[in-house]
Amino acid sequence: MKNYTITVNGNVYDVTVEEGTGIGAAPAAAKAAPKAAPKAAPAAAKASSGAGSIKIEAGAAGKVFKLEASAGQAVKKGDTVVILEAMKMEIPVVAPQDGTVASIDVAVGDAVEAGALLATMN
Repeated sequence: MKNYTITVNGNVYDVTVEEGTGIGAAPAAAKAAPKAAPKAAPAAAKASSGAGSIKIEAGAAGKVFKLEASAGQAVKKGDTVVILEAMKMEIPVVAPQDGTVASIDVAVGDAVEAGALLATMN
């Protein structure tokens, strides 16, 4: 067992965490492995695709909710390319200028950090 002191919104909590040794530990490990595999796939797709010179990046951390554009699609400034979900809100990520989507570097369900590359344009 491990003891931790956690502060949330100014409130201090003493927490004791018991290390899992039962059946609950196996599913957690199984869930962690598939999350690593999808992250490698977009990187491989990015390397093999003709990535564009204009980067479209996540403005906030979240989960890819929907892809509104696809590679090769012409978009205008302000058109939604990807929709992220963060804290139960849908956040559209838009094209910064007119152009053509060169690559989509994420998949629906991917977790992304703020500043992560979502797509590129030409």
